[in-house]
Amino acid sequence: MRAFDPHDSTPPITGLIGAGPAMQKVYARTRLVARSNASVLLLGETGTGKELIAKAVHTLSPRGTGPFVRVNCGALSESLLESELFGHVRGSFTGAIDNRTGRFEAAHTGTVFLDEINSTTPKLQVKLLRVLQEREFERVGDTHTIRVDTRVIAASNRDLLDEIEAERFREDLYYRLNVVPIHLPPLRERREDVRELIGHFLAIYNEENDRYVAHIEPKALEALEGYEWPGNVRELQNYIERAVVLAPGDELTCDLLPDAVLGRRPESKRLAGVDVETLTHELVLRGIAEAGAEGTDLHARIVNRVEKELLSQVLTACENVQVKAATKLGINRNTLHRKSKEYGLDETEGES
Repeated sequence: MRAFDPHDSTPPITGLIGAGPAMQKVYARTRLVARSNASVLLLGETGTGKELIAKAVHTLSPRGTGPFVRVNCGALSESLLESELFGHVRGSFTGAIDNRTGRFEAAHTGTVFLDEINSTTPKLQVKLLRVLQEREFERVGDTHTIRVDTRVIAASNRDLLDEIEAERFREDLYYRLNVVPIHLPPLRERREDVRELIGHFLAIYNEENDRYVAHIEPKALEALEGYEWPGNVRELQNYIERAVVLAPGDELTCDLLPDAVLGRRPESKRLAGVDVETLTHELVLRGIAEAGAEGTDLHARIVNRVEKELLSQVLTACENVQVKAATKLGINRNTLHRKSKEYGLDETEGES
């Protein structure tokens, strides 16, 4: 049985894995946009590798020798994120004991990557729009205008046009960010890359754990290539790491894989014990009934109802351990914490 070798084929862009048609389109657009200073909007499901593409755009650009600064917009509250992005002056708020440089200043002559841009509030979106248009801003609590030469790459795992329609995202900011969009395909649409990704992660975790899991059982490979991968590449990475750690010998076998991958549990319809399709159907019907004939906010009403109930049920199934629940949902733990607080679900949070 042949050993997996991650160097069997050369990645089209250094550090990125996958040579199938779907990723070739991504690589081609990445190379093209890297030559410019245009804003880039990365779109795709959680775990599809948006940060890797952002780094590639930066590295391949004339700004490649400058700083690359990442900000997870979904991980901080509005006030903290504003300070993180634009900095603050001493005494501008409780706890501001010194002047602080923001991420936009830190990224001067380089690139700032705004991950989960859909999580920003309307107030921050106004400030971001100004930075994109004018290349200037003020630190929190200051009147001195700072000018920066910073390229902006943003990412979202939600459809921003839907967010605009729901009045959660500014249309003018969307068009400023969406100069060049790059869509990252989910792993289920690039199954031809699964084998190469397995070899890549086997090499990484063999070295990290001083192991030699160099072979894979044919049935295990068949299961991995046939799985839907709701968590995308990140989910595959986690399962390969687990298999390397638990493998008694040098072969990755079926017993080292989760039940969902082996087809023992329909992951696409159930999430942490929640029947997603039935839940959604029932809540949509209930929302329509409650809105009545005169209801004008039906979309927002139903989306919020479904999201709240899904979070509630997954948190319950995970015994209110938010790290586990966030992993099941495929979202950032800080995003889950913020949404749980919005819906009043964070009162009994378990230990992580």
